Amino acid sequence: MKRFVLLLVISMPLLSIGAGFDVKGVSLGDSEMAIKKVLPGIRCKPLEWKSDAADRRCDDAQVPFAGVETRVTFYLKADSIRGFDVRFEMSSVDKVADYLRGRYGKPVSEAREKIIRKNKEEREVFKILWEQGTNTARLSAISTGKRASLSVSRQGFEEEIYRIK
Repeated sequence: MKRFVLLLVISMPLLSIGAGFDVKGVSLGDSEMAIKKVLPGIRCKPLEWKSDAADRRCDDAQVPFAGVETRVTFYLKADSIRGFDVRFEMSSVDKVADYLRGRYGKPVSEAREKIIRKNKEEREVFKILWEQGTNTARLSAISTGKRASLSVSRQGFEEEIYRIK
C-alpha cells in the first residue's frame, strides 16, 4: 500500500504533462467529434487548399483559454488533430505564458529579443518552446503586434501546412 501511495504521489505531476498539449481538454490526435463535444459552436470545413498536413479545419472565435478570450483553429488529417493555433490579444501574453508554464512544465527555451532597425520602431520578439516527444508548442508574440499566438503541432506539420500541392 505504501508503495502504491508513493508511486501515485510521484506520478501526479506527470499526469498533466502526459496529457499532452491541449485546449480545453482537446489534444493532438483527437477527432473532430471530440472537438465538437467540447466546443459545440465550432465550425468545421474542408481546408481551402491541398496540403499533406491537413484536409479539414475547425474554427471558433470565442474560446476561453488560460483566463482570456481566444480564437482557435484546429487542423485535422484523416479525422485526427495534427495541429492547432490559439490566438489572443497581445496584452494577455504574460498571463497565458504563466498558465502554460504551469500546464506544460518547464519550457525547452524561452527568449525575448529586441529588434532595432534603422528608421523603424523598436520591437521585442517573445518566444517560448515546449516539446513532448515529436510534438511542440510554441508561444510567440511581437510587441508591436495586436495578437500573440500559441501554435501546437506534430513533427513536420508547420513545414507542410502552407505548402500548396
